[in-house]
Amino acid sequence: MTPLVLIPGMMCDARMWGGIPAALAPRAIHHAMPVAGETIADMAAAILRDAPERFALAGLSMGGIVAMEMLEQAPERIERLALMDTNPLAEPPEVAARRGPQIARALGGDLDGVMRDEMKPNYLADPEDTDTLDLCMAMARDLGPEIFRRQSLALKTRADRTETLKRFTGPALVLMGEHDRPCPRDRHELMHALMPQSRLVIIPEAGHLPPLEQPEPTIAALKEWLET
Repeated sequence: MTPLVLIPGMMCDARMWGGIPAALAPRAIHHAMPVAGETIADMAAAILRDAPERFALAGLSMGGIVAMEMLEQAPERIERLALMDTNPLAEPPEVAARRGPQIARALGGDLDGVMRDEMKPNYLADPEDTDTLDLCMAMARDLGPEIFRRQSLALKTRADRTETLKRFTGPALVLMGEHDRPCPRDRHELMHALMPQSRLVIIPEAGHLPPLEQPEPTIAALKEWLET
């Protein structure tokens, strides 16, 4: 059974995947963190150094961006690909311009404020889902402001990976929450078009974090992708 490498989103850790690893047992799960270096390329290379020789790969949000870079660096090692609530394009200038002030604020001691005020309100379909919001804040605090800085810089300078996706011919899943604001539907339709063999799945009543917001349909989609 092919092992599965999971890469979570920005300022998240393995807890972001909720019950997915247990639901996919006995498949071997490798949790990878995009924390090494200050570029997406460095983070992808670090994960590849520790990954199995050949594997299935799933990434959400920033994790999906790192997954696409891994596909660019080592396409022969990736058997199948799941891109979730993510974006294959380079960062728009207006988003990149906000990175510097956010980094300064986080390094100045207000990481909680940055996450609470500027990022987490856009994550969930249900803003009253306090359990998920609290978990997001806990993951961010545990990672801390230095990881926030590295990940922000990496996202700011990321490459467009549309051509990389065009070349991938393995089983592919493109999945998003119906109400994802950070990574809207047109980005996922683009990835689906770039990989015509892929399955596009829209998870109802979910925002940017379907594994936590709507785990059952998310798990079902991942199981189908892994068994294709």
